[in-house]
Amino acid sequence: MQYDKFKMPCADQIMPGRPEAMEISARHHVNGRQMKPPFPEGMQQVLFGMGCFWGAERLFWELDGVYVTAVGYADGCTENPNYEEVCSGRTGHAEVVLVVFDPGKISFEELLRHFWEQHDPTQGMRQGNDLGTQYRSCIFCFDDAQLETARQSREQFQQALKDKDFGDITTEITSAPPFYYAEEYHQQYLAKNPEGYCGLAGTGACMLP
Repeated sequence: MQYDKFKMPCADQIMPGRPEAMEISARHHVNGRQMKPPFPEGMQQVLFGMGCFWGAERLFWELDGVYVTAVGYADGCTENPNYEEVCSGRTGHAEVVLVVFDPGKISFEELLRHFWEQHDPTQGMRQGNDLGTQYRSCIFCFDDAQLETARQSREQFQQALKDKDFGDITTEITSAPPFYYAEEYHQQYLAKNPEGYCGLAGTGACMLP
C-alpha cells in the first residue's frame, strides 16, 4: 500500500504496536536524574517537537531550571512504537522532547522562547532536510494555562516571522497526548555522541517582547 510521508496515515495504514512499554534505564545520562515519574513536587512538564529530537533535547537539558529531559514519541495511533515504526510514517507520531522544569527557576514563557527561536515552525511535515510527519513542529501542554500561554506566544512569534518574510506557523498546540519513551540509545544522544547529527536551525527571528 502506498502512503505519503508528508500526510498523517489513514486508519488502514496504522501499524499495530504492542502493549509492552519500551524498556530503558530511565536514568538521565547527563544529570543522573530519573526520567520517568513521579517527579519532585512542584515540577511542571511540557512536550516539544522541533524536528529530530536529538538536538532539541540538548537545547533544553542545558537550560538552568530544567530538571530532566527525555525523548520519545507522541500524538500518533500506534501503542508503544519503536523508532523504525515511527520513521516509516505509519504510526502518526512526532519525535518530541519531554521537558520537566522548575517554574520557580525558569518560566514556561522562557522555554517557549527557546522553542520558537531555535527551529523553523513554518515547514509543516519537515524540519530542514528531515522529511516526514515525525518531524512536525508541536507543543503538547499539560494544563489550560500552558495552552493559553503557548497560543499567545504563537501569535507573538508569527509577527516576528512575518517581519522576516516567513510564512504561517504550522505548529500544532494541543493538550498532551500519551508519551512513549524512545529507545535507550536515543536518550541524551548528543551527550553520548558529541559529534552526532543536530538538525536544529532557527529562522533568525526573535520573540517579540
